[in-house]
Parts: sequence; structure tokens; C-alpha cells
Amino acid sequence: MSFFSSGRTSPRSKWLVLGLLWLVCFLNYADRQVISSLFPILERDFGFTKAQLGLIGSAFMWVYAFSSPFAGFAGDRYPRKGLIIGGCLLWSLMTGVSGMCGKCWQFIATRAVIGLGESVYFPAATSLLSDWHWQRTRSTALSLHQSAVYVGTIAGGTLGAFVAVRYGWRWALYGFGIAGILTALLIGKYLPASLPVSGKEPHDPEAPEGSEDDKNILRKGFLQTLGGILRQPGVLLLMAAFACANGVAAIFLVWAPTFLFEKFHLSLVMAGFSAVAAIQIASAVSAPLSGILADRLSITIRGARMIVQAVALLLGSLCVVAVGKAGNMGALLTSMICFGICKGAYDAGIFASVFDFVVPRERSSVAGLMNTLGWVGGAVGTLMVGLFSSDGRGTQMERMSGAIVWSAAGYLMAAGLLLMAYALHRAKPAQAIHLG
Repeated sequence: MSFFSSGRTSPRSKWLVLGLLWLVCFLNYADRQVISSLFPILERDFGFTKAQLGLIGSAFMWVYAFSSPFAGFAGDRYPRKGLIIGGCLLWSLMTGVSGMCGKCWQFIATRAVIGLGESVYFPAATSLLSDWHWQRTRSTALSLHQSAVYVGTIAGGTLGAFVAVRYGWRWALYGFGIAGILTALLIGKYLPASLPVSGKEPHDPEAPEGSEDDKNILRKGFLQTLGGILRQPGVLLLMAAFACANGVAAIFLVWAPTFLFEKFHLSLVMAGFSAVAAIQIASAVSAPLSGILADRLSITIRGARMIVQAVALLLGSLCVVAVGKAGNMGALLTSMICFGICKGAYDAGIFASVFDFVVPRERSSVAGLMNTLGWVGGAVGTLMVGLFSSDGRGTQMERMSGAIVWSAAGYLMAAGLLLMAYALHRAKPAQAIHLG
């Protein structure tokens, strides 16, 4: 594609890069979500308990979390295009292999390898996008990219359930695996080469490629790089906030289809669709809008992205409680839509906010660390709901509803941590903050 061939390229190039990465991100999340829509079938066909399903759902998250720092480190030092293509091929292949499984440990193993493949994507992709989109469009670009998360989640839950009912659950997994392999081939042909050391990618002129500071960062080893990032209090606060918020989000991703299937007696297809559509469509609309708002506000208000996120989480905590207590479908869908709006407003600034604390050459590394803590929180939340639902007082559904209500505390803690990060950000002199 000729528009990528010159140094600065045409103004539309950065949006074409966004479009290509949006497609990969779509499949990244569709492949994650498809297994959750199949839980009722796996429980019926193989006799899996809720705790076993919780292990299957969280296996992805544990591996994703612990491999993310290494993936982030690699994204700052190796061609990001190659990392994106390789990760897409691996997770797509293993999604297809999941369709051949029949035992709990086999599902756990394939989901774990999918987590390994998918951990490569977000650090490399968000770093690459931030190179193309500077301060005035960064939140907008990253929030538009984030919209693929919601659309992919809807597709994974809905199409997965539809294909499972129509053709069998194995074909739901085969289909997404094949789609991912074809997408990897498409990206290989059209995405511009990612060569962070060679200077062939566009970079913010405030932090030019090949500077001495840039080279010093690249000389750092893995532990030295991570240690430097973790010594920054603002980064730690935002990571902890992501862990709390993602714990809540993961509960909805993994358990919402089962919650609707069992509490409101929806069909498998309707449960798979309703569980994700209300939240994800609302998030897909609110994320780009809040990203644009954050970009506008950040011109005059330093740290505005974190304020937008904190307000969204405070309001979102009320919606989480309403979801857990809903007694009919009308109240449930209303609560889920409101939760989705708040979730999208928070999600839009996840990486844009933390990138304000680090130099451009550490964006992929910090994104990898961010994913680590975030998905540890997600894995814990998913597993705890499965455990609480399996044993205790009341019916299984009463226990699951109670677990969802109490998860609102995660959003409240995340909001508090964001406000602390904002105060720290505001206290620093403007010239001490990295705005690459």
C-alpha cells in the first residue's frame, strides 16, 4: 500500500492502521468470549461443575496476565507487526483446537495457550497506535480501537451460541479459529512493518527515534525495565485500578450468559446475545465519545482522562448493584445498559492515561504490565464467582446474584485509586510528565 511507503505518510495513514488493528482486536475478543456462551452446553454434555467452568474461564486470564510483561517488553524491542501476526495465528489455531476437546483439563490447557497468544496483541497494538496518533488524537484512536473489544465480545457470545445450537458447539470454535488465521494473513499483507529500532515507523517528534535517551532505554534488560516502570507511583496506582475494574468486567464477560440462562430461563442463543449485547453495545458507543471528550479536556486540564474514568467507575458501581438485584428482564437490561455506558467511559482511557506517565519507548512494556495486574484481577473475580455459586447458603442463583452485587466494591476501589493517580499527576510540574 503506497500510502505507508514514505516517512511521515499521508494524514489518512494513521486511521488505516487503526482500521486494520480494529479487525484483529475484534477477533481477539470474539475468541475470548465464545467459550463462555458454551458453558451451559459443556455443563450438560460433560457434567462440569460451576467451579470447573470457573477454572476453564480463568485459565486464559492467568496465563494472559503472567505472560503480558514479557510480551510488552518484546513489543518495545522487536517488530510489532510480526508479534501481532504471530499472536493472532497462535490464538486462532488453539481456538480451533478447543473444538476437539472433551475433558476439563483439555479445555483448561487450550484456553491457557490462547491466553499466551493473545497477551502479545494489546501491548504491541496500543504502542503502535500511539506512535501514529499523538497527543491530540491518542484517546480518540485508542477508544475507537477499544470499540472492537465490545463488538468482538458480542460476536463471540452471539455467533458462538447460534452456531452451537445450529451446527454443534465444536463448529463455533472451528469457525472463529479459521477466521483468525485468514485475518492474520490479511494483516501480514497490509499492515505497515513494525521495526521500532530502525526508524521506519512514524514517531512523535518530541521523542525522535534514535535519540540517546531512546537508545539507553533499549539497552535495559527485562528486570531493569520493569523495575523502572514499577518505581513510578502513578503507574502503580493506575495498574491497581485496572485490576479492580477488570475483575468486575471479567465477571460479566464469563458469567453473564449462564446468569441469564439460569435465572431468566432464556434460550442459549438469547442468553449469549443478551448477556453481552446490552453492555457491549452501550460501551461501544460511550468509549469513543468519552475518548473524544478526554482528548478535548486534556488540552486545558492536565490529567482529565483520569477524571473521566473515575466518574464513570463511581456511577458504574451503582449499576453493578442494580444488575445483581434485578428481578425482571426489563430492570436487568436497563441496569446492564447503564453499566455498559460507564464501563466504556472507563475503558477508553485505560492505556491513554498510563501512557501519560511513561516515555514512548516504554509504552508496550507498561501496557504489558497493565494487562498483568488487570487480568489477575479478572481471573480472581471469575474464579470467586464460580466458587461462591457452587456452595453456601441459599440457592445457586441467589449466591451468584449476591456475588455480582458485592463485586461493585471493585469499581469503588478503582475510582479511589484513579483519583489518587490524578492528584499525583497534577502535583508534578508539566515538564516532568511524559506526553509523547
